[in-house]
Amino acid sequence: MIVCVLRKEDENAQMTGARPKPGQIMIKEIVIVRHPVSVCVPVNHKVTLRVRAEGKSILHYQWFTEDEREVPGGTQADLTFTAVKTQLFVCRVNDPFNNCVFSEWVKVKVLDINKSGLPVDWQGEPHIAINPKPQTVRLGAKLTLRCAAFGIPAPHYQWYKNGHPLQNKTSDALQIDGVTAEHKGSYLCSISNVLEERWTEPVDVDIVQPDQVSPPALTASDKVALLIGNLNYSNYPSLMAPVMDVHELSNLLQQLGFRVVSLLDLTKEEMLAAIDKFIQLLDRGVYGLFYYAGHGYEHAGRNYLISVDAPQSYQTKNCICVQRVMHRMQERQTALSVILLDTCRKWYNQDCIPSVIMPLGPNGNTVYGYATCEDAEAYEVQDGGKSTGIFTKYLNRHILQSDKVTHVLEKVSEDLGRDPLVKGKQAVEIKHTMKEARSLTDKVRTTGHTRELHLRDICWRQANELPRRKLLRFLCGVEVELSFSALFSNVLVAFANIKTVGDHTQDCTVVLSSIPPIEDIFSRSAQSEEMDSLLLNNSNSPDCRLRLCSLQKLKVSLAIKVDLHYTHTKSNLRQTESQQIDIGKPLVASCKLYREIHAETSKTQEGTSAQSMRNISNSTSQQHQTLARPCHTRKAVCAAKAASVRSNEPEENDENEL
Repeated sequence: MIVCVLRKEDENAQMTGARPKPGQIMIKEIVIVRHPVSVCVPVNHKVTLRVRAEGKSILHYQWFTEDEREVPGGTQADLTFTAVKTQLFVCRVNDPFNNCVFSEWVKVKVLDINKSGLPVDWQGEPHIAINPKPQTVRLGAKLTLRCAAFGIPAPHYQWYKNGHPLQNKTSDALQIDGVTAEHKGSYLCSISNVLEERWTEPVDVDIVQPDQVSPPALTASDKVALLIGNLNYSNYPSLMAPVMDVHELSNLLQQLGFRVVSLLDLTKEEMLAAIDKFIQLLDRGVYGLFYYAGHGYEHAGRNYLISVDAPQSYQTKNCICVQRVMHRMQERQTALSVILLDTCRKWYNQDCIPSVIMPLGPNGNTVYGYATCEDAEAYEVQDGGKSTGIFTKYLNRHILQSDKVTHVLEKVSEDLGRDPLVKGKQAVEIKHTMKEARSLTDKVRTTGHTRELHLRDICWRQANELPRRKLLRFLCGVEVELSFSALFSNVLVAFANIKTVGDHTQDCTVVLSSIPPIEDIFSRSAQSEEMDSLLLNNSNSPDCRLRLCSLQKLKVSLAIKVDLHYTHTKSNLRQTESQQIDIGKPLVASCKLYREIHAETSKTQEGTSAQSMRNISNSTSQQHQTLARPCHTRKAVCAAKAASVRSNEPEENDENEL
């Protein structure tokens, strides 16, 4: 550090902020007891640089940058500003007697990279923003591994190979020229400051002959899927297929390593809340998949999903815009974003004036898979006694294949195109911006769990936690086992099995009920049979079972009441004993989706309304498949035109609202 006593001829230069010249002599009238520290922060982060000094009189401060004479307003010991670019700073401290000292130079390093995982209450501990990536390098070529972390103070880096520190490798980039076979191994970096030490994820470096180089296998940092099926509509014809479609697709995605949340029959607010939770689970490197089966339509280049509580006169303000969902997925910088829609794209309200379309900016590795092409219907069928959307039927047939995701959808399209039931009526459409050959079967790389992965795991488990199995002992000596199974993330089934019969009991039966009472919205005979068919592998003929639906609406703890009815062998009288078990808020109930509050900017436009339903055509095939009845459709059909009215409908494509 260079500090000085100013000669008379240097006084003017000092007062105008000129830097000290080499060779000027130190005087101990002012002592800096705390120098500022270098920091590394995301762009637009508020930074405070601090200097502390002691002197014999009142001290004055002036901060400088390397490219400006002085920082405007920087005349206090603390300099607070919003960091927008990397800069060097120094502070001059002087007293009225022309004594001055300069602090050490410090760097404010600004990284314009993703900061989505940065905690709101971040105190400056190292936060890894970029992890190194696995490398396959030719012999004699250059190896470069990079990482980056935010930190206050700026973090220090130390690279390791196979657990041993590498000498002089203490920057955020590890570079080795002319690699040899000895450089093969596992590398990671320790990132630390005075607050904490963090470690990057370990990565493998493989050294190969020039003719052996192959592109590294693509991996995901995680896989997350949200599946929504709407079928019991308040103002539209009810559907059948989403039950089986969502359930089967959920099982297949779990086989591919996806964390799956599957939900049936959501209101608009519940759909928005569920999508919010889904978006929170996405992050850089994650594969995100959103699937919807139910009523829907397309208008002016945007697709809309109809919630179960939507008014019959459907407008975009009552629906969920699919393109907005994709936009939010892209903002999380996912490695792959997939939206699959088993719904119609028909629009009959020709009098509606379309709004200006503001297309989304280009973003790689995004895929739309539409069950049908523009301005057409999507069908559901009866196949082997079960209802299924014909698009999802073929999707489930191919989804486990290791092909590029767009190639999988092409196979779905080819199969559907050959189906005689919908030939000439329904054709799959695929839109994508794939720049890499990513597949839904790509492996998840879980080594070196980061804080984001840990938090994501906690959030996902919250929506899928089942109550524990419980053995109940009644006074009469009978033992009843209570167990649970999740059909969907918001549909729970409770099972009761009589395990032990008492010495003085016979003809034992069990009845289950819930407190508060929960309506079984799938109690209609056809739906109930399909729901029951999903349980065949989940239980061995229980003595009693209770289906608990719409758990997303549950606001209090749920209790299961077990009523045991039996005949006492001595008195020959029918008697009843009861026990009650509190199971809390199981599955998605713990996420409190009902608490989410959503508000969208509304813009007024003229328009007319139309009704929406899914198309049916009564036909048969030699494959023993039949199209569903007219009340079970995914087609938007024209209803009687309503009078033109003023509407609060937002412009469908006003992406400024994003």
